[in-house]
Amino acid sequence: MANDAELGRLARAWMDRANLLKYSYHFEWLGRPIIQYPQDIVAFQELVWQTRPEVIVETGIAHGGSLMLSASLLAMLDLADAETVGGTVDPRRPKRKVVAVDIDIRAHNRAAIEAHPLRHAITMIEGSSVDEAIAQQIRMAAKTDGPVLVVLDSNHTHDHVLRELELYASLVTPGSYCVVYDTVIEDLPADGFPDRPWGKGDNPKTAVWEFIRTHPEFEIDTMIHDKLGVTVAPDGFLRRKA
Repeated sequence: MANDAELGRLARAWMDRANLLKYSYHFEWLGRPIIQYPQDIVAFQELVWQTRPEVIVETGIAHGGSLMLSASLLAMLDLADAETVGGTVDPRRPKRKVVAVDIDIRAHNRAAIEAHPLRHAITMIEGSSVDEAIAQQIRMAAKTDGPVLVVLDSNHTHDHVLRELELYASLVTPGSYCVVYDTVIEDLPADGFPDRPWGKGDNPKTAVWEFIRTHPEFEIDTMIHDKLGVTVAPDGFLRRKA
């Protein structure tokens, strides 16, 4: 599929058109807006099942849909573990958890997340993800002996994402992933973000490229975006080598 130039051209044309219609805003996960492409949601659940994390760290909360996706997948892993050993699962005391940060957790979003049945698996921290004091809170909340997966999806400028990578990529355990969303900004029309501080040359993909140059313990898993064809995270699936 990656070698099919015409398919790639059609996928890019479709994304350019779909983005004009705010395609990623059309979906929910378990009742909360998720602001992601369905293709990337499917890819993410594959990664979670494959890596079986004890903790998922997320930067960026918005309406909470991504938190619900992570929490529901972790709940399924808890259930699978219980089935294996013949135990039970108490949703009020989950084994696995999501640790998420956002610079501004709106009151109505916080209320909805805290009222959700998956709330017990979610820890929210308000503050800048690139503040060292906040990062230390996240490290403490995410402390575990098991696998860790990291998702970066907050401010999309080069400097911000690069700093997040420097602060949180080290939490990723060997064989697991740091998923950097919206690297596709580099590939979209130059005038696509007139009201945002990011754009071509200043976005998550340029941050990933810089980070990879000095962190050989990570590699871009190109197979994921190649098979998706349509994704907001080309070059954004970073695997920590075992």
